[in-house]
Amino acid sequence: MDINRRDFLKLMGGAAAAITFPGVMLQGCRKALKKAAENTSVIWVQGQSCSGCSVSLLNGREPDIATLITEYISLNFHQTIMGGMGSTAVGVIEEAVKKKRKDYILVVEGSIPTKNYKYCTLGEVDGRHRGIREWIEKLGSSAMAVIAVGSCAAFGGIPGAEIRATGGNPTGAVPVSEILKGSNVINIPGCPPHPDWMAGTVVHLLLKGMPKLDEYNRPLLYFSNTVHERCERLSYYKKGYFAKHWGDKGCLYLLGCLGMDTHCDIPVRKWVDGTNSCTGSGSGCIGCTEAVFPDTGSRGLYKHLNAELDDPDVIENPEIRAAIMNLKRGGIING
Repeated sequence: MDINRRDFLKLMGGAAAAITFPGVMLQGCRKALKKAAENTSVIWVQGQSCSGCSVSLLNGREPDIATLITEYISLNFHQTIMGGMGSTAVGVIEEAVKKKRKDYILVVEGSIPTKNYKYCTLGEVDGRHRGIREWIEKLGSSAMAVIAVGSCAAFGGIPGAEIRATGGNPTGAVPVSEILKGSNVINIPGCPPHPDWMAGTVVHLLLKGMPKLDEYNRPLLYFSNTVHERCERLSYYKKGYFAKHWGDKGCLYLLGCLGMDTHCDIPVRKWVDGTNSCTGSGSGCIGCTEAVFPDTGSRGLYKHLNAELDDPDVIENPEIRAAIMNLKRGGIING
C-alpha cells in the first residue's frame, strides 16, 4: 500500500480508519511503531484451539504476516510458526515470567482447561510438563496487556460449550478472563477473528494504549455495530423481502441469520482481502463473535426462528410479521 503523508493525515482525522485498517496505520507510523516494538514484544500462546485464529492471522494481506512480524512487531513466541523447539523455545516464555517487567503483550488463542494441569501442556521445565493454565497465570501477571483472540479464548467457544449446557465438559474449558480474574483482558472473538482485528488491536496497544471496549471487553473499533446494521442485504429487510430458502435473494433473518444479535464489521470489512462476507455469500451470520456462541440460546445454527406472531420484535415490525404469516401459510415454517 502506497500512501502519502497528506492522505494518511486525512484518514487519521476522519473516523478511526488508521487503526481500523492496520495497513494504513503501519504505513503512516512506521518509525513510531518500530520504536514501540523495540520496547514491547508479543508472546502468543495457544490453549485448546484448532489454530484457526493463527491461520486467519497468516492470511492477512495488509499487512501480510511476514511484514507484520519482521518489520512492525517483535513476535518473540508463537508455537505454531516459530522455528525454535524444545527448551530453546520454552526458554523464551520462561525468561519473560522471570523478568516480571511488563514489557510484552500476551496473546492467548484457545480456551483454558481447568480439570487437570496435564491437559494442553506446553513444554517441560525442570523435568515436569507445564500445562497452559500455569503458563497463562504466570505470563498474564507479568504482561503489559492480555489479548484473548478467538471465541474460545474470549468466551469459552466450542471447547466450553457444554459448560453452559450441562455444567461440565471433559476438560473444564474456560475463557482467559476466568483464569486472569481482575485483569482487563481484551477480547477479540470470532471463529475465527478477522486478521485486521488482531493486528489492529496490537498496533493500538503499541501506539495509543488500551482501546475503548464494550461490555464484553471487545474493542469498539470493530464490534460497535451489529452485522444487521451493516449487512449487504439490509435493503431487503427494510422492504420486507425475506428469503424462503438458502440461496434465495432477500434478507436471511427468517432462515436463522443471527446478524441482529451479533456485533462485528465483517459486512464492510469482508474476508480474504475484501472478497466477500458471511451474509454476502448467502450463508447467514452464525453469531460467532458473541458470548453465547456456539450454544446461541434456543435458536441454534442455521435454524429458522419459528417466530410467534406475538413476539415483541414481530409486533414492532409489520414487514417481518407479514413475511412470517406468508411463510406459515405456505408451510415453510411451522406454527
